[in-house]
Amino acid sequence: MILKILKIFTWIGDATNCYIVFDQESKETMVIDPAGDVDKIVQMINILQGKLKYIFLTHCHGDHIAGVRELKEKMGGKVLIHREDCEGLNNKEINLTQFMDGLPEIEVDADSRLDDGDLIHLGNLEFQVIHTPGHTKGGCSLYQAEQKMLFSGDTLFRGTWGRTDLPTSDFNQIMASIVNKLLVLPDDTIVYPGHRKIYNDRK
Repeated sequence: MILKILKIFTWIGDATNCYIVFDQESKETMVIDPAGDVDKIVQMINILQGKLKYIFLTHCHGDHIAGVRELKEKMGGKVLIHREDCEGLNNKEINLTQFMDGLPEIEVDADSRLDDGDLIHLGNLEFQVIHTPGHTKGGCSLYQAEQKMLFSGDTLFRGTWGRTDLPTSDFNQIMASIVNKLLVLPDDTIVYPGHRKIYNDRK
């Protein structure tokens, strides 16, 4: 497996971490949270000679989904998001794009609606969907057990957690998600968050 991390700078001033996961045998590729700068994402996929299979969205906020439509038009791939966040893809009050000046209107449709415990396969790689509501009601993390990797979206950052003062967010839910679903993972799990630095206690 090859993992590439692209920092996509958006209107919020805090770069969004966009992840490109590539299975070397099948060349199947998954992009997690394409926030924009799609040409850079496409260039990296082409360098890897990858075939885009999935566009996985950890949640529906504009700073994570702004590049989805363009990426899908250029490279294909199925858009995956938890069913509780599907509404937010095209609701500017929920995805917060009404507050983001200069951003073109986002219109995104999901190809598949995910549930807690669903499995996503990329070649021989298997990823488990973990529903982690709190930042949004349909927020998800994605766990790869063999590589001990967790893509946490905006649920968990290094030393803190995502905001809970936004539409569909809930402080008690995000605390329950972190304590009951994420902190029970192996201690040497590497956390790849939606923003800020990678969390790896082994470093």
